[in-house]
Amino acid sequence: MPKDTVEVLIEGGSATPGPPLGPAIGPFGINMMQVVEEINEKSADFKGMKVPVKITIDSESKEFEIEIGTPPTTSLVMEELNIDKAAHEPGTEVAADLSVEQAFKIARMKFDSLLANDYKAGTKEVMGTCVTMGITVDGKDPRDAQKALDAGEYDSVFEQ
Repeated sequence: MPKDTVEVLIEGGSATPGPPLGPAIGPFGINMMQVVEEINEKSADFKGMKVPVKITIDSESKEFEIEIGTPPTTSLVMEELNIDKAAHEPGTEVAADLSVEQAFKIARMKFDSLLANDYKAGTKEVMGTCVTMGITVDGKDPRDAQKALDAGEYDSVFEQ
């Protein structure tokens, strides 16, 4: 059972049977609309952002698996805050303020590629990225927000 792999860059949530996807997977004879629907479903959280998509196709059975890559955490934070760049001097300059809810949203998007075992730890990883970007979390230094998260101050965010 030979397997083929196709990698394309697609805008999240808006894959179509046209280029670049159609010409790349058309020769394999798999159901194009199934592939498009699955990609759009899996990449809906990345609407408006280019995401890497890896399609593994079994040439004999025509079955396929789809993996959606994620943009870097810094890109997701900047997209969420609608900013073009981070602070030039993190620690002395503040580029923007991220809410814990926004950090949680980013952690959910990136969860498969984070080292965390739960969303709370994933949210802390996102907050850690904010330290190097000069971004505060709920008006606090991200490290203080992480401590507050550990202390249970934001537990209501994770109960949804």
